[in-house]
Amino acid sequence: MELKKNPKADIGRRRWFFFSIGLAVTMLFVVVSFEWKIYDSITKVEFKDNEEDFEEQIEIPITEMPPPPPPVLQQPEVVEVPDEEKIDEEIEVNLDVEFKEEAPPPPPVKVELPPPPPPVVEKEEKIFMIVEERATPKGGMKAFYKYVGSKLKYPSKARKMGIEGRVVIECVVDKDGSLSDFQIKKGIGGGCDEEAIRVLKGAPKWNPAKQRGQAVKYRMYVPIAFKLG
Repeated sequence: MELKKNPKADIGRRRWFFFSIGLAVTMLFVVVSFEWKIYDSITKVEFKDNEEDFEEQIEIPITEMPPPPPPVLQQPEVVEVPDEEKIDEEIEVNLDVEFKEEAPPPPPVKVELPPPPPPVVEKEEKIFMIVEERATPKGGMKAFYKYVGSKLKYPSKARKMGIEGRVVIECVVDKDGSLSDFQIKKGIGGGCDEEAIRVLKGAPKWNPAKQRGQAVKYRMYVPIAFKLG
């Protein structure tokens, strides 16, 4: 059994009518949305004229300065000199003047300086070998050899080798009595020569030698004996 719709209840037949109504409403809503105006609250502001707050501006006209006057040119005064005045004074100019040539200066005088003195050559003092008074040790020869015996040390090398003998030393007694210029004239080795010179260098001063009453340098020989006990 087939069921048939009532043609009055069929909504599909009126869909174009409802579509037209919806489109018109939509257009009306769009137009109203763009044409609708919103006004903010307007506050009334009153303006009052206050003379104290505003200063009246006065326009100052531009004044034109007149140009400066042209300078006045003062003409020089011409003073006339009368011709009646005469010059009584006459100036004489003597042109006959003899010019004498100045004599050339005299040549410089050569001053001859004295020759320099010859260099002073110190004369080497003479050392005497023979004098009137010989140099002697203070206190005598006995005191001198006592000093030598107390200061002399037998070298260990010479003791081991059994070296004995006499060392002769040449020396100079200066003017002040000191001994200097030591030389070995006869040695025995083993360290005895060096020991003899060491002892003489520390010896006290002698009485200097004299020639014609004056102290002179004197060369002498001093023997020192080394002997094992």
